Amino acid sequence: MISYNELYDALRKERYSEQLQPIPKNFIKEFSLYLKDKKDLVEKKNDDFSEVILKSKKQFENSIAIFKELILRRKKKILDLAFVAAETGISKRDFENMLAVEKEAFDGIMKALEKGDKKIDEMMKGFDEKIKKEENKMIVFIEDADEFMDVDGNNLGPFKKGDVANLSEEIANILIIDKKAEAIEEE
Repeated sequence: MISYNELYDALRKERYSEQLQPIPKNFIKEFSLYLKDKKDLVEKKNDDFSEVILKSKKQFENSIAIFKELILRRKKKILDLAFVAAETGISKRDFENMLAVEKEAFDGIMKALEKGDKKIDEMMKGFDEKIKKEENKMIVFIEDADEFMDVDGNNLGPFKKGDVANLSEEIANILIIDKKAEAIEEE
């Protein structure tokens, strides 16, 4: 079973290191047994004011606070590891220092970050298409036009008088200047 000093030492190491510190794989179970033992000692009603009971009660309360801070610091480090892995594509997983529950949380965070990135990419694709549409111009041909190439080397046309086309602004402007087409004003 873990002792109060071991618990405090684990927190101290976690506080003063940027890396996730190793703790026993059964740490949470050991801490749970420690708390049960302290709680049983505190709940003894033989002598409410004995030194041992007062000390145990204080250690019980402090132990809970230390454990919460330790877990909070470890969570923050796991989030940082996940963020670095998501941004760099390099999964610097410090698995040997993670508890099983922490490994599971890390994997879940990575999946959530990847899912978020995919959604952002999908939204940006729609934005890119919107920009391309905005860079196009609707025109109506006022005379026939033979087949021609656009700036990307793609064949366009032939077009007949009265045909409507949504072409790149650059090509549309050339056709308008050459008096082969007129712009259709969108409202």
